[in-house]
Amino acid sequence: MPVQIIVGAQWGDEGKGKVVDMLSERADIVARYQGGANAGHTVCIGDKQYILHLIPSGMFHENITCVIGNGVVIDPVALMSEIAQLRQAGVSVTGRLLVSHNAHLIMPYHKLLDTVREQTSDRIGTTGRGIGPAYIDKAMRSGIRIVDLLDRDELARKLTANINEKNQILTKVYGESKLDIEAIIAEYQDFDKQIDEYITDTSVYLNAALGEGKRIIAEGAQGALLDVDHGTYPFVTSSNPTSGGACTGLGIPPTAINDIVGVVKAYSTRVGNGPFPTELKDATGERLRTIGHEFGATTGRPRRCGWFDAVALKYSAMVNGITRIAVTKLDVLDEFDEIKVCVAYEAPGKRLRSFPTDAKTLESVRPVYETLPGWRSDIAGATSHDDLPPNARAYVEALGRITGTKVWLVSVGPRRDQTITLS
Repeated sequence: MPVQIIVGAQWGDEGKGKVVDMLSERADIVARYQGGANAGHTVCIGDKQYILHLIPSGMFHENITCVIGNGVVIDPVALMSEIAQLRQAGVSVTGRLLVSHNAHLIMPYHKLLDTVREQTSDRIGTTGRGIGPAYIDKAMRSGIRIVDLLDRDELARKLTANINEKNQILTKVYGESKLDIEAIIAEYQDFDKQIDEYITDTSVYLNAALGEGKRIIAEGAQGALLDVDHGTYPFVTSSNPTSGGACTGLGIPPTAINDIVGVVKAYSTRVGNGPFPTELKDATGERLRTIGHEFGATTGRPRRCGWFDAVALKYSAMVNGITRIAVTKLDVLDEFDEIKVCVAYEAPGKRLRSFPTDAKTLESVRPVYETLPGWRSDIAGATSHDDLPPNARAYVEALGRITGTKVWLVSVGPRRDQTITLS
């Protein structure tokens, strides 16, 4: 029962979209298991670039069925906009997109609460898409699921109770205006009509597909170091991007998983607030940002940039059970005379070789680097391992050696054909 999980092994934005798109050529189903429209997966086909936020990255292969699982929180506006954009681009969606009836919906009050909380409390650096508040309601058992859209009276009852409570918070705590209950009920009833053709019990569908021997790719959003349980809490996302989240977010058994691919950049980036040991707040960091076009696909925010953190990757490989890694954006390092890799942390009075997830400790460490020579040549046209300059090959090999992981794939550009398989 072959399920392959694709996880971001750093702080997100590693290039998972390209890897999923490439692997989809040999799959039957691509299923997204957590997160919401705060994610942005970029796929480049020829000279065209597509950015997906909710729909899995396998959608550009006509033979693929794409599934949005129960672990995803769905913004109806974002989903319908994405479907419209795909259709406009000539991509067939009908009959190829399935959405879990148990997925929770992001409501207007979730977005508003996300924004005002970020403005008035300690800043986490959220996207303001309502993801956290939606997961809060899910955990409090007061969330609205897609299945609730089927019964207008039940939907009205639940929404009325929720919005009355949220209006109390919005008006008395944050000084905002009340939300219109009837307008929101009408809006989501209309959404039910638009989305009805895509809704199914996706857990039953996926397990039936496993029984038929179909190949499934489970696609995560964000990155392992942003996992709400295993990341740099509280500067994390509100779900489980780690590989374990695929089982709960899709309703598939752990025994079905046979491969876990960790996607990493050849350097490190982070969006939002929180500790980032290898961050470069100098001209080198700005150079990485400029060459790598490091701006969020969802928000456009500039990403914080730094050298590759092998300590963080070792931790990520451990909690995810990563079997092999895909290294993206190696070409961004083409112009550097030397390149550094963090191999340990210096903390007050001791050296750390394991990754501390508590933010206070992580903020206090200093990175210990191993310096490698750059290759100072354009590798964008490389099509094999032998095409890479010796120093580029040495750098890739060093990443595998230092982290104890198997480097399986190297990306030397954004297009599908700018990919080298090593083993």
